[in-house]
Amino acid sequence: MTDRTSFDTATRIAAGDDGTTYDSVALTLHWTTAALVVIQFLTSFTWDWFSRGTREVLESLHTSLGVLLVVVIIARVAWRLMPGHQLSSLEVGWVKVASKGVHYLLYLLLIVQAGLGLGVGWAAGHPIHVFGVPIPGPLDALPRPTRHELREIHEKVGYGIVILALGHALAALYHHYALHDRVLGRMLPWARRTEG
Repeated sequence: MTDRTSFDTATRIAAGDDGTTYDSVALTLHWTTAALVVIQFLTSFTWDWFSRGTREVLESLHTSLGVLLVVVIIARVAWRLMPGHQLSSLEVGWVKVASKGVHYLLYLLLIVQAGLGLGVGWAAGHPIHVFGVPIPGPLDALPRPTRHELREIHEKVGYGIVILALGHALAALYHHYALHDRVLGRMLPWARRTEG
């Protein structure tokens, strides 16, 4: 990795990047994304188990954390696009193409999911509440069948994200335990000590 400017060098060093692993900002954004995806999935998967009041709290939390997830994704993309924050791939050939494809597909699905979530929230013609702050939507109320369809698509994309993220995690574990390379250690600090 070569820095093009002193700014590149300064941001890389300030973030704790030694050029062989992801820096602390990239790690924080990655694991925050992962945690938010898991929480989003769990809240949506379980809210039907609870009374109406608890369900509404979970739905409101889901909406608020969804907006926070959008902010984290934007920050991830911006950080990654800044010069000096890209690492060369450890993979080659089709594995490198598959790895990049999965990452881009995850980003795309997360962005689509955010748009669908906002659409679902605003489709009834009411504002959504983000951490208690009402945000009016750009749409009038949509017909009930359209709202139902949006919710179904939102749910299916959510399952797709979880399945793809699980495959991503399993691939990292395969790299660590079967291939004994540094792929997992670049993103999981405690795993660096055990890689050979």
